[in-house]
Amino acid sequence: MHIDNVAILGTGNLGNAIAEGLLSNGKYGPENIYVTRRNTKSLQRLKDKGLQVTNDNSFAVKNCRYILLCVQPAHLEHVLNEIKPVLDPEQHVLLSVIAGVTIDDITSVVGDYPVVRCMPNTAIAVQESMTSLAFNAKAANVEEDVKEIFNCLGETLVIEEELMAGATVLCSSGIAFNMRFIRAVTQGGIQLGLDAEDAQKIAVQVSKGASTLLTINRSHPEQEIDKVTTPEGCTITGLNEMEHQGLSSAVIKGLVGSHQRILALKEQRDRDNSKISISALQELLQ
Repeated sequence: MHIDNVAILGTGNLGNAIAEGLLSNGKYGPENIYVTRRNTKSLQRLKDKGLQVTNDNSFAVKNCRYILLCVQPAHLEHVLNEIKPVLDPEQHVLLSVIAGVTIDDITSVVGDYPVVRCMPNTAIAVQESMTSLAFNAKAANVEEDVKEIFNCLGETLVIEEELMAGATVLCSSGIAFNMRFIRAVTQGGIQLGLDAEDAQKIAVQVSKGASTLLTINRSHPEQEIDKVTTPEGCTITGLNEMEHQGLSSAVIKGLVGSHQRILALKEQRDRDNSKISISALQELLQ
């Protein structure tokens, strides 16, 4: 086993994005990345790039230290039982990117292993993900190594597992919320007379620029807002109208609503003690 090898079990869209990101970053060579799927035909592009492609999960696990669980929730228990005979608690680290599946869900099947719960978003496909990470005690000594893996794919933040529901809303669902804002700006631009393509280009670049300013300047949004608002100007007029119509309130209510939905599903699952609730939660998070 190569100490840096990564196995991606269940290489669908997310798994593909992770594999491509790790390869593009340059930290991992194709020989260090194993990808699995029941039908490997869809992985031909990765195979052509030299990645280790197989439909044998156990084979991949035997050759890797970091095991990324990217399977559908309904298949997780089967896959864990499949690889359990070849797992070594002193060698393997399990990384789960499956929404709604807790660390306890995994250890209840495989036993006391290092497990990391990971919540990326779809921007992982362009190495711009915001990935939240939660470690169990057994995985504490690999924190920096795991962060390095996901830093190849964007930014990372280590949090307590009980905060993962909130992180899911801000990180995973947050992509959709930001997309809806960009769409609204685009539609507004069209009403103001711009061509749809031009309006979207402006909206996307302005959003990117705003995020970059906050990242580079390490400033608060209001500091940057103050730089472009003048007394009786058009910017403050527009901002105040948006607030009168409930912009900030609507965003906060949307975040809280999504969070409450996640908690409600968790309570239902805990009450029913039903594994099918994991699949239900995954579907509702899409």
